Amino acid sequence: MQSVTKGLLAGAAGTLALNLVSHGDMPLRGRPSSNVPAEVADRLADRAGVPLGDGEEKSNREQALGAMLGYVIGLGIGCAYGLLRQRAGRPSIWTAAPLLGAAAMAGSDLPATVLKVTDPASWPLTSWASDAASHLPYGLTTASVYEALP
Repeated sequence: MQSVTKGLLAGAAGTLALNLVSHGDMPLRGRPSSNVPAEVADRLADRAGVPLGDGEEKSNREQALGAMLGYVIGLGIGCAYGLLRQRAGRPSIWTAAPLLGAAAMAGSDLPATVLKVTDPASWPLTSWASDAASHLPYGLTTASVYEALP
């Protein structure tokens, strides 16, 4: 259980780092927030038969659920890392960080792709770089915090 708890805490710290980098990029480049998480939430709710309402109420719920999905992904990957560390050994932070970042990136991009919210094959290189640049701090923070916890 200790490895799961450590993974949860590390994943929470990693998610905070990802959000700080992603939201910090918005004023630097003057870009809006992504509507992809909200659209994923909308499509998942639709498939599950869960009505989200109409108009502004629906939009607010989509945005909130999209953000919550991000937390679930970040915490879930942290938990999975804790469980894998318990069984598979102890990779260096420099090995674990890019793998954790890639897992977080896949955790958000794959559902969006499967639900046809986005098509990563059509992304320009700058979009790939931006996505990777916000997920790598997740991996580095998650791996570092996991190691730092007793």
